[in-house]
Amino acid sequence: MKRTHLPLNGLRVLDAAARHLSFTKAADELAVTPAAVGQQIRALEDMLGVVLFRRTPKGLELTDEAANGLDALRAGFLQFEESVRAMQSGQSSNSLTIAAPRDFTAKWLTPRLARYGAANPDVRFTLIVADSDIDFTEANLDIAVRLADGPGEHEGVRLATGAFVRVGAPDGGASTPIGWPGSPVADGETMLKLGDAGLAIDAAAIGLGQAVVPHLLAAGDLDAGRIRAVDNSREHELAYWLIAPLPQWRQKKVKALVEALTA
Repeated sequence: MKRTHLPLNGLRVLDAAARHLSFTKAADELAVTPAAVGQQIRALEDMLGVVLFRRTPKGLELTDEAANGLDALRAGFLQFEESVRAMQSGQSSNSLTIAAPRDFTAKWLTPRLARYGAANPDVRFTLIVADSDIDFTEANLDIAVRLADGPGEHEGVRLATGAFVRVGAPDGGASTPIGWPGSPVADGETMLKLGDAGLAIDAAAIGLGQAVVPHLLAAGDLDAGRIRAVDNSREHELAYWLIAPLPQWRQKKVKALVEALTA
C-alpha cells in the first residue's frame, strides 16, 4: 500500500479502541462520538478486508488479524512521535542562522546581536553574508535581512521607515558623489563607486566624498560624529526588512529575536 493511501485516522482509532477494548472509552480519548469510532473501524475493515473486533458476552474482543498488526502499528506511532519531537527541536534550539548584507551586519546588526546574546547567553548565532537572492532552503536559514520595498513572498517586518540621507566628513571633505550598488544616485553622477553602502559611509567619513545611504545604516556613525548629514533625510521606498518563510517566522526563537530587534 502506498504511503499516501495509508488510513492514518482509522489506524489511530484502531489503536485507541484496542487499548481500551471499548468504542466509548476510545471516543472519550479521541474527543469524538462512539458512533464516529464505529464508522472509522468499519471503514478500516472494509479497506483492509478483515474483521478487527468481535462483540462477545464479555465485551469487545480483538480478532487475531487485528492483534497481529498492533505491535507494528504502535511502534509506528512511537516513530511518528519521535519524528515530531525531532522536527520541533528547532523551535527550542539556541541556534539562529541569519543572512544579512555585510554592511548592515557591521553597522547595525552586530551590536544588537551582542546585546541580545548578553541577555540570552545560551543563544548562538551563525551569520551569513547575503545581499539578494536569499534561498532559505539551501542555506538552512532562520531569518534574513534585505534592503527592499517589502517582504516579497515571505513574512516580514520593516525595521524602520525607508529614508536615505546624504552624508559627508565632519570637517567638510570633498563633495565627490560616492556610489554603491543600490544607491539612488545614478552611476553617471558618481565619481567613486564602492561595494556597498557601508564602504560608502566609511569613504565619506575620511573625506573622499559624499554618499546617499540608508539613514538606518548611517545612524550609528552620525550619532558618533564620524560623519555629518549634508542634508535632511528623505523618504524612500527601500527599507531594511526582517524576512522569513512562514514556518521559520512562527518559530519561538525567531519571534523572540524579531521582538528584540524591533523594540
